[in-house]
Amino acid sequence: MRAVEIIRKKRDGCELSREEIGYLVREYSAGRIPDYQLSAFLMAVYFQSMTTPEVAAFTEEMRTSGEVIDLAFIPGCKVDKHSTGGVGDKTSLVLAPAVAAAGVTVPMMSGRGLGHTGGTLDKLESIPGFEVHLSAEKFKKLLAAAKLAFIGQTENIVPADRKLYALRDVTATVESRPLITASIMSKKLAEGIDGLVLDVKTGSGAFMKAQAQAEALAEAMVSLGKACGKKVVALVTDMNQPLGDYAGNSLEVIECLDVLKGGGPADLVALCTELSAHCLVLGEAADTLEEGRRIYRKTIESGKALEKFREVIELQGGDPRVVEDYRRLPAARLTADVPSETAGFVGAMETEKIGLALCVLGAGRETLDSVIDPAVGVRFHKKIGDAVSIGEALCTVFYNDENRCGEAQKRLLESYVIAPEPAPRPLLIKKTLT
Repeated sequence: MRAVEIIRKKRDGCELSREEIGYLVREYSAGRIPDYQLSAFLMAVYFQSMTTPEVAAFTEEMRTSGEVIDLAFIPGCKVDKHSTGGVGDKTSLVLAPAVAAAGVTVPMMSGRGLGHTGGTLDKLESIPGFEVHLSAEKFKKLLAAAKLAFIGQTENIVPADRKLYALRDVTATVESRPLITASIMSKKLAEGIDGLVLDVKTGSGAFMKAQAQAEALAEAMVSLGKACGKKVVALVTDMNQPLGDYAGNSLEVIECLDVLKGGGPADLVALCTELSAHCLVLGEAADTLEEGRRIYRKTIESGKALEKFREVIELQGGDPRVVEDYRRLPAARLTADVPSETAGFVGAMETEKIGLALCVLGAGRETLDSVIDPAVGVRFHKKIGDAVSIGEALCTVFYNDENRCGEAQKRLLESYVIAPEPAPRPLLIKKTLT
């Protein structure tokens, strides 16, 4: 088998066999196929796409390129949730403990912030002592004990994806739907799950800004999950404005704790409820979505979801006292409002600009080795549809570095579009694919 023949076959739009795809993944991972040949293959996929069997084979070969976690010793269905990323997107910190408190095992393999979007691991690490670098054995022990554990991708899990992603990043092939699908799903399938709920974001703060693109990606991942024998549901949800009232790592932890205590903003509560209901149905803890919603609300009202989060914080080395005493979380020294220069109504929010403003403050990474400031962030006083007066605060900046505040304020002000008439509030859940 020769790489050049496989590349030519895909270039000409032919379907590759499982053996051909496996050969490329294994040989490239081992360093026996050079970058320039894999670059040609990736570009051929970008233009010719892949069939569902090809994507399934590609995903499976990447999944088995490293350690695959076996959770068969834990009874029942294991279910995870994955989001394609956004600003203020913090549902995992509410959903995971609530679903686990209802009896479903949740192996939560999470990521860090990427570009303008936030990351679950960064939020969790704002809790003093919280450890996300777990071995596979420690991960399994925590799941067996608490039905929930948060882990980051280790060096041994899907190493082929890590190498291929770096190559995609410099060959203008990141946006290829089959490659995105295989990258996401290979990592999820490597953690030993039976079911997966996908939250595919669309809008100004999402990677897939057009709804049609987001729906196509969601459909591809659902089809792939089924081809791999997994139960998968995808929700296409709004990211035309930040989710919730806060963005920034420790600020989002506090907001999630408020939701777990029965409070929190309506949009965050609504999305956590719906995503949790789908997880509970896939995890066979509920027969219908309505029953799943009732079970989710019961875990919140009874305090069981909050206690589950406290338990996991302690098991993963964090300070469980943050659940009641928010002063133990990192807090910014300074605050500054962003006042509106015109009166009217918030007609739109350029959410990607908001995410980049957060990066300027230090809440996200500007380079791979950037150190995150977990305390900084933004509180949103006005969102789409809200009335605003001249001089009224659109949002408040929480900051530590005075040299960063001014630029962040400027970007945040520019992200708000003030209109003379009220704008309709965005529909939170735009489509569900099963």
